[in-house]
Amino acid sequence: MRILVLGGGGREHAIVTALARSAHAPEIFCSPGNGGTAALATNVAISGDDPAFIADWAERNSIDLVVVGPEGPLVVGVVNLLEAAGIPAFGPLAAGAHLEGSKAYAKDFMERNAIPTGRYLAVDSNEEAVGFLGDLGVPAVVKADGLAAGKGVTVAMTLPDALGAVRESLDGMFGPAGALVVIEEFLEGPECSLLTFTDGETVRPMLTAQDHKRALDGDAGPNTGGMGVYAPVPAVTPAERDAMVGILEQTVAGLRSEGIVYKGVLYGGFILTADGPKVLEYNARFGDPETQVLLPLLETDLLDAMLAVVEGRLAEVDLTWRDASAVSVVLASGGYPGTYETGKVITGIEDAERVEGVTVYHAGTTRDPDGTVRTAGGRVLDVTAVAPTFAEARSRAYEAVSRISFEGMHFRTDIGARALAAGEGV
Repeated sequence: MRILVLGGGGREHAIVTALARSAHAPEIFCSPGNGGTAALATNVAISGDDPAFIADWAERNSIDLVVVGPEGPLVVGVVNLLEAAGIPAFGPLAAGAHLEGSKAYAKDFMERNAIPTGRYLAVDSNEEAVGFLGDLGVPAVVKADGLAAGKGVTVAMTLPDALGAVRESLDGMFGPAGALVVIEEFLEGPECSLLTFTDGETVRPMLTAQDHKRALDGDAGPNTGGMGVYAPVPAVTPAERDAMVGILEQTVAGLRSEGIVYKGVLYGGFILTADGPKVLEYNARFGDPETQVLLPLLETDLLDAMLAVVEGRLAEVDLTWRDASAVSVVLASGGYPGTYETGKVITGIEDAERVEGVTVYHAGTTRDPDGTVRTAGGRVLDVTAVAPTFAEARSRAYEAVSRISFEGMHFRTDIGARALAAGEGV
């Protein structure tokens, strides 16, 4: 079986790694891939911005399944074109991916389907923003409507900050993605992600995960694409998990009632309020870096699960998980999420992977012909450790981090620290 994985980050390296373990022994291609996927797959150069070319390449190269990692190709309809060409694809059609492609659409969908979320208004003028914020008050959350690569979100503690974030977005800071701005009620409570497989009917939940979005220790600094993550989340109660699963089942049913059969991964970004879980956002694909802790814990053959989704028979599959915890620490380039340099030599990866239970996923790397690995992005590596307990997984992850080095490397030292201090999962 020949599989094409679209994407070149840590998520895709984790997907390729899991597919390479499949009993089906697939031949894997990854586009564009990175220095890590190169060891397990054939990296190929296909533009993710050109769905027609992707479909043509897959057809010419006898690809049996395309797995779409990033949100961009999904939103512009790559799965639509692949299906039209008779090529199975793992991921939703453009109509389903619109849940992630437009925050305003997602909030409107939630309102139509009585899905718990915060108050909001989508605005395209400063005047509308002034009026709504005067009623809503602060803190408030300001989001660019479209895809902004994990950025475009401001938690504004003051009215001037909120209005400033609206103005920046409307003035073009995030390009077309910010031409419409969603202003949301600030909700209090711990955040939690829950990803599910779904074939449009059946929903199979994965484990809970908790990402750390801020760049610096103590949840300080700007938002990033994610600086570290762990799974499962010890503090989540069975009742909270059941409520989140129910909300995602309600989401799939709501989409189906509106004529959208959603197949792939549906990601719910939740906040656990005193009134129960509420949806902050949807993603239409595997999260990054959540994938780097979820797939190492998945015992079920990932390819079997994906094929069941694509073929509409997910009800036949029961996911099984390791009785363990996983913690992943992101190693980033100096300056990320702002300006940063690339091409820095990375040392110590092999030494880090000698720590029991550790896998180093490449997120932004390239590999020279002589095998030298260099930085090629903002988030460079995901150092993931699996262990019987949360505390041990965290300890192993940071032991492995201490063995890796590149110029300008920075990382958070407190991934999972709050849960550990609370005595969770020790």
